[in-house]
Amino acid sequence: MNCNRIYSVFLFFFICFTFNAKEVSVKVSKRYLNLPISQRVDRATMDIKVDGKSERSFAIRLAPDTADYWVFCDLSQWIGKTIQINYEGDNAGMGKIYQSDEIADGKNLYKEANRPQFHFTTRRGWINDPNGLIYYEGEYHLFYQHNPYEREWGNMHWGHAVSKDLIFWKELPIALYPDSLGTMFSGSTVIDYGNTSGFGTKNEPAMVAAYTADGNRRQTQCIAYSTDHGRSWSKYPGNPVIDSKEKWNSTDTRDPKVFWYDKGKHWVLVLNERDGHSIYTSANLKDWTYESHTTGFWECPELFELPVDGDTTKTKWVMYGASGTYMIGSFDGKKFTPETGKFYYTSGSIYAAQTFTNIPASDGRRIQIGWGRIGQKGMPFNNMMLLPTELSLRTTTNGIRLYSTPVKECDLLNETAIRQEGPFSAEQAGELMKPYEHSDYLRIRTTIKLSHATSAGLNLSGQSLINYDLNFNLVNGVFYSPDDITSTEITADIFIDKTSVEVFIDGGAYSYSMERKPDPGNKEGFHFWGNNIQVKSLDVYQLKSIW
Repeated sequence: MNCNRIYSVFLFFFICFTFNAKEVSVKVSKRYLNLPISQRVDRATMDIKVDGKSERSFAIRLAPDTADYWVFCDLSQWIGKTIQINYEGDNAGMGKIYQSDEIADGKNLYKEANRPQFHFTTRRGWINDPNGLIYYEGEYHLFYQHNPYEREWGNMHWGHAVSKDLIFWKELPIALYPDSLGTMFSGSTVIDYGNTSGFGTKNEPAMVAAYTADGNRRQTQCIAYSTDHGRSWSKYPGNPVIDSKEKWNSTDTRDPKVFWYDKGKHWVLVLNERDGHSIYTSANLKDWTYESHTTGFWECPELFELPVDGDTTKTKWVMYGASGTYMIGSFDGKKFTPETGKFYYTSGSIYAAQTFTNIPASDGRRIQIGWGRIGQKGMPFNNMMLLPTELSLRTTTNGIRLYSTPVKECDLLNETAIRQEGPFSAEQAGELMKPYEHSDYLRIRTTIKLSHATSAGLNLSGQSLINYDLNFNLVNGVFYSPDDITSTEITADIFIDKTSVEVFIDGGAYSYSMERKPDPGNKEGFHFWGNNIQVKSLDVYQLKSIW
């Protein structure tokens, strides 16, 4: 234990136990307040006041004795000031809190036993829905639902990370904190180039966030803005900008997705309300008018336009919700008109996927990131973001469908291991895979051709990575009909990380993700199976760590 930590611990023990107080005063001298967590105790509220004003208030399981893990609170903006810390729970844990310029156990950061190595995870705490995905002046911004103080859901903040290439991420300080209107639920961001909101400056257009405040059994829509590339945020004093409780008689009104509709020269906000997605319009991001409603979706709305087969003169609009089911239709700036039934293009652990706004026209891609509901056992962090994918509309034998493929930047992870054209028998392909049986970070591209078999696939240590049932049209138990309906081949692009597996079938026609669950008693490693199948091609890459 270093001297600073010894001094800080002594200071807290002296204050807490000499006066036996629920509230202590501490002069901030270091960036972080490190907090011990125990899953064996109940949550209680901790409140941090600066100059008599509550600046941080959150529920926490403060460990009174041995900590299961440590979390932290960033106090850098108050260095030199004296703060008051009040804790409603057992104040024995107050004596274990200490200040430092490093987070507790930081030397092992990103090297933990169950840390994903090419999927984004936060340093500490819980994450879920991606929020506010936006590209601006060379940076991709990933905001996300975040509980900084526990590996379970709660205390919703907006966490924040940035990347130059969608692959290698840098975690930044928290962007949005809970306030008197509630905790920070999901939302989106835009760049207000025309300064319609008046939040911008002469030299910097405002990055404006629309988000849901969840408080007192009531959900309202609010906005905040930044004029320093998302590094600091101010909340609009006129919040909330939408309060739809009376109209819908429901608290389920959340997750605003905002974009600029150029044809109408106005902003559009898509909001999940009760049984579907509502559309609102605005000239200034502050005053919103209800326009229409489409039933059949739940949470995290999306609405965007895509060319069909890459033809920019032929476009359709896509609407989807948190589950990933989608409709294709048309949009006139105020109303979405479905033209197809609901379909799915992805399944498994993915939820609440969102697409980036403000991608340059020269790029033209619609890029998506989804929340991977995959835990990391025994870690001081929990859940992950899935790989970024590019969405496209393609004409198939069944009509126009949505495809999802890994973005080209995923190739930055590749370190070539083997690239071989077959055909191979299942046994030959298995022999080629033997050197990689114990690798934690792999990408496998393969095409399997069935002949005498009605089903075939690839396992890893007993877990099914691919299980294609040609007879019942199932891939890993989910209905899948290939575009070539008489084809006996299936192609897969498989990403294997420490705790997860992502699989993209037939060029993105269908994808799925799942927790990696090897059978500890199964010693077979990689195993291609199926009666007299051919493995037509097999490319294997060992992958780099993004940390």
